[in-house]
Amino acid sequence: MGGYSLLDGVRVVEVAQLAPSSVGGHLADLGADVIKIETPGRGEGVRYAGAQAVGGPDGPGFMHLRWNRGKRSVELDLRTAEGAEAFLRLAASADAVVEGTRHGYLDRLGLGWERLAGQRPSTVLCEVSGTGAEGPYRDLATGGMWFDAYAGLRTVDTARPSPPGVMGGSGETPQAMYAVGAYGAMAVLAAVLRARTTGEGARLQVSSADVAIAWMPDRIDGALNAGRTHRRPGWTADGRLPDWPLLDAYATKDGGAMVFGSHTPKFWRAFCDAVDRPDLLEVDLVSVDEGSDARARHVWRELDAVFRTRTRAEWTALFLARDIAGGPVNTVTELVDDPHFTARATTYDQDGFRFAASPVRVVGEEFAPQRAPDLGAHTDEVLGEIRASRPSTTTTRGTET
Repeated sequence: MGGYSLLDGVRVVEVAQLAPSSVGGHLADLGADVIKIETPGRGEGVRYAGAQAVGGPDGPGFMHLRWNRGKRSVELDLRTAEGAEAFLRLAASADAVVEGTRHGYLDRLGLGWERLAGQRPSTVLCEVSGTGAEGPYRDLATGGMWFDAYAGLRTVDTARPSPPGVMGGSGETPQAMYAVGAYGAMAVLAAVLRARTTGEGARLQVSSADVAIAWMPDRIDGALNAGRTHRRPGWTADGRLPDWPLLDAYATKDGGAMVFGSHTPKFWRAFCDAVDRPDLLEVDLVSVDEGSDARARHVWRELDAVFRTRTRAEWTALFLARDIAGGPVNTVTELVDDPHFTARATTYDQDGFRFAASPVRVVGEEFAPQRAPDLGAHTDEVLGEIRASRPSTTTTRGTET
């Protein structure tokens, strides 16, 4: 059902809402048979999330088409005896179960770890939540940008409030919310690999709050060990290298921008040679002393002026020709026309639309997943596969997750 063949033969049952659906999404992209359990008659919330709808104003959103592509959708009400029985039979046939709702949802239904491991000792259960299974915030209703704000990833400046808000509004990308799927998928794959070798199952717990923490090891681990660490020689008191102008973005002649990443001697020398500015090489950007900041600011102003003399395309060509580190800056709109973006298998076409492909490339295989399923499209098919001697289970509307 998925895009690649790497996980052919791996089955995952998913009970997930919104961002945690991306755990199964990554696995489906790699070829796993991901069976998505959804609320009868309504489905999960990501189906109609986001500002843009496909195929009409009431159509599905891009997040649904991305995170649920390649899956099979089954409508089950897990609060009914019939729905619970069908779920357990599905779980018994699967390598892993992904729970991506409020923490403890399956446990509250009597379908959690103890029940799953009892019927299949090699089962893998990955519980994906916002704040984890312990701690005072365990039951806090959270989401999106809060995870980043909690971990200090997102700047929140209430001293200067202005519309659309002190966190940049919806235009800012929630980092941990999107990253949690990759961590969850990685954990599932590791546990399934061990289970297939040893027969030992695993209960995994991945929270978006913890993912946000993991993305800032230098700052957070530094805060945890405050007073027990030493500043490395060559770093300024405010935590910067004195050559910080060589790691910045600069405006270009055409109104674009270039990221300049040439802080190593090789790349800095190549740049100065390319723009005929040997004088900049003579500026001390290594020593940390009272003049460090003034020297850095001088170099920054000079670079600002230099970068404004050429267009973004001209700078990119020069960087490639002279082996200078850095690259062009894009808006999302500009990205889709960027020559590097268009030259690679970054997208795939489906039903007249173009979508971003998996960032994983499997040499010799084309990424061409099936479209995200309509609600309940595979209910009869999937339940038929696990039907024992009794009739097919029925569903009742109204599951709350």
